[in-house]
Amino acid sequence: MAQSFSISTETAPGVRRSHGFYAAMAVLGIFLWWMSTYRMSEMPFWAPWDFSPLWFIAAVLAVYWYGCGLVRTPLEERPALWRTVFYYAGIALIWIVLQTRFEYMAQHMFFLNRAQHVVMHHLGPFLIALAWPGKTLMEGMPEAARRLTRWRPLRAVVAVVQQPFLAAVLFFGLIALWLTPTIHFRAMIDPPLYAVMNWSMVVDGLFFWCLVLDPRPAPPAYTSFAIRATLAMLVMFPQILMGALITFAQHDIYTFYDWCGRLYPSVSALDDQQYGGLIVWIPSAMMSVIALIIVINFLRQAEERQWSEEDTENATGLVISSAPWTGR
Repeated sequence: MAQSFSISTETAPGVRRSHGFYAAMAVLGIFLWWMSTYRMSEMPFWAPWDFSPLWFIAAVLAVYWYGCGLVRTPLEERPALWRTVFYYAGIALIWIVLQTRFEYMAQHMFFLNRAQHVVMHHLGPFLIALAWPGKTLMEGMPEAARRLTRWRPLRAVVAVVQQPFLAAVLFFGLIALWLTPTIHFRAMIDPPLYAVMNWSMVVDGLFFWCLVLDPRPAPPAYTSFAIRATLAMLVMFPQILMGALITFAQHDIYTFYDWCGRLYPSVSALDDQQYGGLIVWIPSAMMSVIALIIVINFLRQAEERQWSEEDTENATGLVISSAPWTGR
């Protein structure tokens, strides 16, 4: 009983702090919603242009749980500083393109919309995956959230979408889907479908890059380093093709931006489209090349660790084998 009482008194302050934080974030969320609805002109650039409770909750929990995980992790076991910086940078980039006034700009210029999707689907999730934050996030989560991550149906879905072939198809298939002119037009004028488009890009980007940028050997990783390197290169070529088709098109494919009014009238429809095609083409290909280099480096590190462990085992084996002669 004494031990049980000691544990409860140690954890209670942390629980109260968490409850206080959640309450403060709820108040902040209500305030941001009210300001974005009734006082938009007074909002700073970083504040929500079109406040989304789901994006707000996701960003707040991602930041807070990771911070709690860092505090609860012993100093010698904490992730490297660069991983923490990459993690928060990935979240910040996704927030900027989805919740600031950049969101408005991306709805009025095709090339800015493509830049938004590159951040949502490539750069932001790439940085988060490279940070490899799972262990730290688990340390910071409340028990209810941890149980959810262990929920068998959820784990089964993750296992399916991270099958290598399906992961690659989903990665470039979703880009192609939302770039289909009729579907793109419908998504831009239909708020629920627009939200589905954005969520699908971020979630799929996280699933794919966490599969490719897993620093561990297989097992416990889902796939080998060779398959991860292949995936990184495989998704590059369809994106190059899509970008080239858009760049070299001789007519306006995405008429929505003329219909709603372009943000910069000096940029013609074809110029806007060509800039957008180049963004689909070049940054996407560069991300695949960078991912390939990182996977190769992870393979090198894994081999070095394996060689080091084998050397240690061999040295230990020599000591043990000398026992019959030394009598120790």
